[in-house]
Amino acid sequence: MTPDTMVDHREKAYALLKADADKILKLIKVQMDNLTMPQCPLYEEVLDTQMFGLSREIDFAVRLGLIEEPVGKQLLDRLEQELSALHEAFTKK
Repeated sequence: MTPDTMVDHREKAYALLKADADKILKLIKVQMDNLTMPQCPLYEEVLDTQMFGLSREIDFAVRLGLIEEPVGKQLLDRLEQELSALHEAFTKK
């Protein structure tokens, strides 16, 4: 594989993981706005399942060498911070 091809694969892998993280955030926003409270077991189940799935995707990409482990951790940390801020804003309503 040429260096340019490898960079392209890494960029695509990161973009896909970022898109999945964005989908999780959007899903939780919709759920909080329209369906359930953050204390609801359904909310917690969706959040836990989605976060676990994303963490497995990131682990797989790291193992393939498509992203560096710190980059994957940063992506998860950023999503957790955004979800925490969203949760805090919702509970202050």
